[in-house]
Amino acid sequence: MQCERLTAGEDPAQTAAALRALIPAPESVRDGVTGIIASVRSGGDDSLRHYTRRFDTAGSEPLPLVVSEEELDAAAAALDRDVEHGLLRAIENVEAVSSGWRSRLTESVELGSGRVVLRHAPVARAAVYVPGGRAPYPSTVVMGVVPARSAGVEHIAVCAPPRQDGDVDPVILAACRLTGASAVYRMGGAHAIAALAYGTDSVIPVDVIVGPGNLYVQEAKRQVFGQVGIDGFAGPSDLLALATDGADAGTLALDLLAQAEHGPGTLVIAVSDAPDLLSALEVSLSEGEATGAVACLVATSDLEQALAVAQAFAPEHLQLIGARAEALADRVTTAGCLFVGANAGTAFGDYIAGSNHILPTNGAARFASALSPNHFVRRFSEVHIDDAAELANSAAPLAHAEGFELHARSMEARIRENGSR
Repeated sequence: MQCERLTAGEDPAQTAAALRALIPAPESVRDGVTGIIASVRSGGDDSLRHYTRRFDTAGSEPLPLVVSEEELDAAAAALDRDVEHGLLRAIENVEAVSSGWRSRLTESVELGSGRVVLRHAPVARAAVYVPGGRAPYPSTVVMGVVPARSAGVEHIAVCAPPRQDGDVDPVILAACRLTGASAVYRMGGAHAIAALAYGTDSVIPVDVIVGPGNLYVQEAKRQVFGQVGIDGFAGPSDLLALATDGADAGTLALDLLAQAEHGPGTLVIAVSDAPDLLSALEVSLSEGEATGAVACLVATSDLEQALAVAQAFAPEHLQLIGARAEALADRVTTAGCLFVGANAGTAFGDYIAGSNHILPTNGAARFASALSPNHFVRRFSEVHIDDAAELANSAAPLAHAEGFELHARSMEARIRENGSR
């Protein structure tokens, strides 16, 4: 695979930008996606079938959009037992971690003049997009459905693009049954996102759409945001490994090559102040299969510079390997998911570690978070006011200053009604 070398400069932000520049900016698909969304909004199921024939089934007639309960049962019954065991263990672990993210349902903040109750409530309907293309991704079903279920969402839909034979891969259908998805649709691409946002005769509109996908899918999520909530712009993938002397070059190379399996646009990086380690990695990575991913080895003068580069890059996945690197864990603040130690390979996080593999990409870990039950929960305040006069006397002058006279009068009316000051 392509393997670049880079020496970190004094400005970590510039080094991070140079790393991002190794992956060409994707061609804009905004206009094409806009047309697809408009078509699905007006044409409904007919447009969905049209785009499914065009993009997924190579012109053959698609199967029904909605997967039946009997089909889900049959897929689960036919699932390889070892795969079933892996999925059930993943569900168990992701569910356990998801329960740790849940906030208290209510919390009351007492004020002198009353109280504000902070409340949480799940959205009514959510959808998980599961990519197709290179391979089926039953693990993404787990990562999307389990946190939504943990949040208390009642209706959880899953959609995945069908193969050329018109059906969704059976292992995805089985994962939908095992995770307890409420509805499963044979559809993918921007047209699926449009259907989930606006609804059709066959597709129930949802409140939140999450999940990874290609550029068309992510652009469609961006365009329907506001009609629905989304988790963010997911993809392409990246991994930054910060390694020090003592790290095993062979295992670390496998971690980087494994992430490179995600294909074109993927960026895998090793940052280290150990020149011999970087040289050993270069040999292994250069011999790796060409997947379209890009690898880069970044030499730093010391560990502090390595950490600064990692923080500025804000990777989707960050691995710390080697005793000195692992000691930095508490100082990391900008990573989608942090893996600490020689045994904590990123691949475990993709499947079974309990963390989520739907993560902020392209540096969004500076401000965004991994998918969790919090993405499916609305937060709102419940206001109780005991002493309206005290608040009105303070707030009415603000309303007058802003020119909102009726706001002021609304609050001042409570003073008169209470017959107070």
